[in-house]
Amino acid sequence: MPTRATSPVPPRVPTIDLRPWLSGDPEARAGIAKTVDEALRTAGFLLVTGHGVDPALRSSIRKAARTFFRQPVDAKQPYAAKVGGRGWLGPGAEANGYSEGTETPPDLKESLTFATHEPFEDPVVNAEWYAPNVWPAQAPGLRALCEEYLERMADLEKLLLSLLGEALGLEPDFFSRHMDHPTYGFNINWYPGTEVVGEPQPGQFRIGPHTDFGTVTILDRQAGKGGLQVYTDPADGGVGWEDAPYDPDAFTINIGDLMARWTGDRWRSGRHRVLPPPADAPAEELMSLVYFGECTPGTIVESVPAPVGRVAYEPVDSHVYLREKLDSITVG
Repeated sequence: MPTRATSPVPPRVPTIDLRPWLSGDPEARAGIAKTVDEALRTAGFLLVTGHGVDPALRSSIRKAARTFFRQPVDAKQPYAAKVGGRGWLGPGAEANGYSEGTETPPDLKESLTFATHEPFEDPVVNAEWYAPNVWPAQAPGLRALCEEYLERMADLEKLLLSLLGEALGLEPDFFSRHMDHPTYGFNINWYPGTEVVGEPQPGQFRIGPHTDFGTVTILDRQAGKGGLQVYTDPADGGVGWEDAPYDPDAFTINIGDLMARWTGDRWRSGRHRVLPPPADAPAEELMSLVYFGECTPGTIVESVPAPVGRVAYEPVDSHVYLREKLDSITVG
């Protein structure tokens, strides 16, 4: 594991308190927008506090989900799903490193995965992007907890997207107006110790190196030796891989490939990985709550022109793009 690097000033992954942004003070908002723009040009990551999401809600979701994950495999099998589906992604289902063209072993995790809870009017869109969420009977309280959490995530996503629009000097709804009926995703990722997953193979991670695929990811994580690392390019003054900063009150925010494309590569899709269970703490168990922000189906993403954007990509349908990305990480 790489040694911890001393962060320069300003930090590569800054912490943004949203309360001054919400207060409406022009000077405070201008400073926050500048910090956000600078951070997303380099690491593609932020921490945000002042979001108002109750930590007890997050703890309750973990407790309920752990009840399911600790069940025998045979009890979880009826909920098995494929990547992009709804239900349980068991061991060996996913290898995120594939998205970079790297033939890594499967990721050392299990997930409960959910998505948009409202069907679409278009039957073609509905057939591809909607299905009822699957709530395991072994965790009877999980549904109500997650539905409350997802309401909070939708509100936070809209707030963040408005901030991002203003950070680019664009209208506050430049991004958020495309999120009226998004196909958001939500994963509860369980990272058990080696007593469950076995000894890691060479090049095997809890989640292999990758970038996310969509707009913004809102992550509630736990600290650990086998935890999140982010990558900054040494060619641009970065340090390579380093442990992500952690604040138990904060959400970790990163932008995905679609957002980077949307900004004409002004902003960097945040490359990251989750380390395998550490040799000196093989029983370490972590759990992450991961909300993947997406667009309303049919959104055409065109790169913001210069001087804001740097690269003029061809316009893409957001969900054709997303489906190709999801298919790329499916094992088998």
